[in-house]
Amino acid sequence: MKRAAGLAGLVVAGLAVRRYVDARPALAAVAPELRTPALAFVPSLGSMRLLPLHRRAGRLRTPAGHGVTVAERTIGTPALRIIVTTPDNQQIGRPAVLEIHSGGFVVGSPQFELSSFIAPLARELGAVVVSPDYRLAPEHRFPAAIDDCMTTLRWMRDHADELGIDANRIAVAGPSAGAGLAAIVAQRSLDEGIALRAQALVYPMLDDRTALRDDFDGGDGYGVFLFSAAANRFGWISYLGREPRPSDAPEYSAAARRANLEGLAPAWIGVGDLDVLYDESIVYAERLTEAGVPCELVTVPGMYHGADGIKPKAPVIKDFRASMVAHLRKYLA
Repeated sequence: MKRAAGLAGLVVAGLAVRRYVDARPALAAVAPELRTPALAFVPSLGSMRLLPLHRRAGRLRTPAGHGVTVAERTIGTPALRIIVTTPDNQQIGRPAVLEIHSGGFVVGSPQFELSSFIAPLARELGAVVVSPDYRLAPEHRFPAAIDDCMTTLRWMRDHADELGIDANRIAVAGPSAGAGLAAIVAQRSLDEGIALRAQALVYPMLDDRTALRDDFDGGDGYGVFLFSAAANRFGWISYLGREPRPSDAPEYSAAARRANLEGLAPAWIGVGDLDVLYDESIVYAERLTEAGVPCELVTVPGMYHGADGIKPKAPVIKDFRASMVAHLRKYLA
């Protein structure tokens, strides 16, 4: 029995070494301050097989830390759980942020992003941050997630006095798929006559057509770590309920599909040049600027998708986040 266990251990160790050796060329492209051997072993979600594991991890609750109070509410029909994070200092007429969590449309939760995104945003901006636990694909396809986000925004405006916020000072923000949904919220809000002060899109998932590309070979580290081309494709197929196609996508499903970007809320877009979503982020930022929308684009050399969650204390990540917060602070003032 001990011998069998020992042999199994050797096999596992051998596979781990092989995985690390295979990942070394891609790791070499990562900026030194963002590099860690652990990147070689973080599984990217590219199929239904790993979905239960990622779902369990994505529903863990992280600590909010000092200076904020976290409350859960249920709103709307169908019932939607939201998390409201409020700075402890009692003020009236504070700004607010609708924060939309990441997860490729298929995993994640607001409580998982409390420590990394939501609570720091509330503290740094002195803002009430509201984040919906929106319905996930593939069980709930488009437009379930974006409908839940819009329900949350309308609830924030209708309950502004209760929340202690100024209904005319609301921004929308989020990372990855949450950023893609945030961009759609900005578009739908404009079309529905709801004024937003700003949008902050952290390595946003904007364009379903990226899932059709076949040039992500990973040899230079591009689109390898944490969120792969396969994960991007899986997310879009799950969300749309079909394969992406070049010709069309439903209105409000993919932000990059919108032809006219004039009049949208001022935007901040941040992305690393090793991110599978890099090109679509650059193109969208350029189109916003061409449409006359104030847009700050921040690109980070050698940064992969989700690096801020892996190396939050790296100086380049601190600068990356500070730039986003400064954008929101400027337009929420």
